[in-house]
Amino acid sequence: WGDQFPSIGKSWRRNWDNVATIFTYPKAIRKAIYTTNAIESLNSVIRKSIKNRKIFNHDNSAFKVVFLAIEAASKRWTMSIRNWPQAMNQFIILHEDRLKDYV
Repeated sequence: WGDQFPSIGKSWRRNWDNVATIFTYPKAIRKAIYTTNAIESLNSVIRKSIKNRKIFNHDNSAFKVVFLAIEAASKRWTMSIRNWPQAMNQFIILHEDRLKDYV
C-alpha cells in the first residue's frame, strides 16, 4: 500500500488509533461497515448541494442547505444494508449506553 498510495499510508499511520477501531468490531459489524457506501453517497449529496450554491451569506445558510440535502437524500434510501440485523445486534451489545434511547 505504502508504495502505491503513500498519502493513504501516511494518513493511516497518523490516525492509527481511529483506523484500528474497525478491527475491534466483530466480523458482522466490519462487513456491514466496509460493504456500505452510505457515507460516500451522503458525502456526494452534500458536496453537490454545496457546489450548486457558490456563496453563503451566513454559516446558518450553509447548515440549512446541508440539512435539506440530507433530508431529501434520506427519503430516497430504500435499500436495506446487508448483514444489518447482525451488525445492529452487535452495536447494541457493544454500545448499549449510547443506543438505549434510540432502539
